[in-house]
Parts: sequence; C-alpha cells; structure tokens
Amino acid sequence: MYRLIRDLLFLLPAETSHHFTLNSLKFVTQLGLRGKPQALQGRAVKVMGLTFPNPVGLAAGLDKNGDYIDGLATFGFGFIEIGTITPRPQPGNPKPRLFRLKQAEAIINRMGFNNEGVEYLINQVKQKKYSGILGINIGKNFDTPVENALSDYQRAMQAVYPYADYITVNISSPNTPGLRTLQYGAELKQLLEPLKHTQLQLADQTGRYVPVAVKVAPDLEKSDIAGIAEVLLSTQMDGLIATNTTLDRTKVQGMSYAEEKGGLSGKPLTERSTEVIAEFYQHLKHELPIIGVGGISSGADAKAKLDAGAKLVQVYSGLIYQGAQLVKECIAATR
Repeated sequence: MYRLIRDLLFLLPAETSHHFTLNSLKFVTQLGLRGKPQALQGRAVKVMGLTFPNPVGLAAGLDKNGDYIDGLATFGFGFIEIGTITPRPQPGNPKPRLFRLKQAEAIINRMGFNNEGVEYLINQVKQKKYSGILGINIGKNFDTPVENALSDYQRAMQAVYPYADYITVNISSPNTPGLRTLQYGAELKQLLEPLKHTQLQLADQTGRYVPVAVKVAPDLEKSDIAGIAEVLLSTQMDGLIATNTTLDRTKVQGMSYAEEKGGLSGKPLTERSTEVIAEFYQHLKHELPIIGVGGISSGADAKAKLDAGAKLVQVYSGLIYQGAQLVKECIAATR
C-alpha cells in the first residue's frame, strides 16, 4: 500500500510532497486515526544515561521545527530527533533544494537549515503528547561568521536545554558555508570546550544533566577521524552521531540530479557511513557511544551499524522510500 501512495507522492516536487505527507500525518493523528505516539517494544538500550525502549530513532531533518512530533511518534521510534534549529529563523537556500534520485533510493538536499527559529520550536515541543526520548539538533545561523559560531550554539543550547533529553551539535551539514571546518583540530576543541562548560552550568542551574552529542560528516580521512575522536574524549562529550550526508557522488554518477549541489543521503551512503562508524569505534571503544545513521533502508543495514560499533541507529531517507514498515523491520533486526 505504501509503495502505491509513494508513487503518487513522487509525482509532486520533493519538498511539496514532504510537507503534504507530514501535514496529512499530523491531521490524521489529531483525529485519532493512528495509534498512540509511543515506542514499539524492542531491545532496551541505555546510552548517554538515558534508557531507550528500542535502538531505532528518527534522524534530524525530517521535522525541523517540531511540528510533527506526535504523528511521527506513532511509527514506534525508540527516540526522535528534531531540528536542525538555529537561534534566529531563516529561510534556507532558494528552491528547488530537495531532489530524489529514485534509481538509487537516494536524496540530495541543500536546504540550508531552513527553520522557524528556536522559540518557535520550543512552543511546539511544549504542545506535544509524546513522552519518549526527544533529541534537539542545533546549528548556527547562515549569516553568523564561522569564527562567531560558538555564540549561536550557546544561545541555542541555553534555549532548548530544559526541553531536550539530549542535544546534538550539528557541525557537519554541507549546506551552511564554512560549517564543516568546525570539525577539525583546534577549531573543534575551541567550540566544544566552552560548550561543555555551558552544558555543565545549565546542569547546575536546572539540577538536570542533558547529554550532548556531536554529529559529523562521512567525508573524513582516517587522520581526521582520529583527531575528532581525541577531541570528543578530551572535552567529555556524551555521544557521537555518524554520519551526516555526503558530498561524494561516486555511486550516483550519470543519474538525474546527481550533479545538484548539496548533501547526498540514502542507499549510496550505507557503506561509507558504516565504515566511518567502525573507524570511530576503534578510537572510542566503550568510552563514547555512537549513534549510527546513513543509508539505512533495511533491518540488515541497521544491524550492520550496530555490529560496526553503534549503540543506536537513526533513519530518514530510507523512511521516504520504504515507509513506516522500515522502523518495525529495523527494531526486529536489532533485538
């Protein structure tokens, strides 16, 4: 049934289809025509001090503003991550900025952190019925110079801290100029050290410790991975999310839209993201948990990421192509 619906939705422009689908999901959920927003039974996992009822989550990007939390929660995710959110609202890049590569079951996006700003997201979170684990993914505004990025991340962290179960620091989107430079060497340490300080201050003020994870790109050399791992450990981050979208087009050459600028996600990313997880695990072992994301379109893909060293997994593009059944399949495969 989903494949028939999907084929009809794919007749619409990608971004139009995206909003239509999510708004329809929100509508039927509000009418009580779907199940309750609760996790499916699976293998419970304790990560970053939190107990996840199953290890399969929704990656950031699908619900940037927290508009659809309750509807998406009916899919049975063990956790949901919303965002990326920035301190101030911003429109993102000009349309079109979202493209389907159907032959490869892939997506290219250059959305550019389009969102309604952190205050809007907080208002949406306050209205949710979902009581499961909620991650909030934060980024910098596009017009904030990279050298001033810390202030944006601190502002966003301070705003969402009371409402998040964990916070993700997104420094790996390819669609905000200069953002990925924050992943390396001194720049990474200069960002994460004061963010750790901010986190601990907020924990003291609120009496509640909210873990912080860092999301990295798949387009990393082995030396980059070693350096990032060292900084993550030295700054006492709570988790790593690997990986974001890729700039590599090797596996989609010659396909329609393959030359569009932006980050590539979906099946072409499966192998590389798993390789990056395995490489990070060699450095982090059990000292820092990894959340694996990138190209999961089957239960076997999810299990491969856990086998590579991830403790949890997230899906996004695979959900577009496979539908909600993918969540059940991944949970079953990771029991």
